[in-house]
Amino acid sequence: MKNLVRIFLLLIIVGAAIGIHSSCSDENDCSMAGRPMMYCTFKTNDPDNDKAVLNDTLDSLTVRAMGTDSIILNNEKDVHTVMLPLRYTSDSTVFIFQYDPVRNPEDVDTVYIVQENTPYFQSMECGYMMKQNIISAAFGNRKNSTEKITSIELRNKEANSNEIENLQIFFNYRDRTPVTPD
Repeated sequence: MKNLVRIFLLLIIVGAAIGIHSSCSDENDCSMAGRPMMYCTFKTNDPDNDKAVLNDTLDSLTVRAMGTDSIILNNEKDVHTVMLPLRYTSDSTVFIFQYDPVRNPEDVDTVYIVQENTPYFQSMECGYMMKQNIISAAFGNRKNSTEKITSIELRNKEANSNEIENLQIFFNYRDRTPVTPD
């Protein structure tokens, strides 16, 4: 009889735990991983074929957000894509791309993004979230920049968390010998 009571109590406890666990919803991702970002790829034009677009890789890149002390990317090596957050509190975001901040701190490009921020109600757990659409993208170069952005192409206006390409950032062509794996 004692075993029957223990089994009955155990079933009640397990049933209550399953009921509590299943009543909590995990369908909403309120974390930073769920935050929309601007996904950028680096490209260059093939000098031998004007219509050919090649993937580009930067040897080193540091990205800062202007107007803040935030470093988004800190001296990352061999960079070919970046995911950049857009500001919620403003309709524009400015990024500073530094290519060699230690040896040549003046070697920078500036990327200007104009976006539309639209708040929407996500859920009771998350509250309001922000939908961001990129309206335009522009750039500015320094005279002594060796990487120099040559153009920016807007591919998809909606910032997202699915790594769907928003911008293609084109750089000056640099002759590189292809690296082959050993």
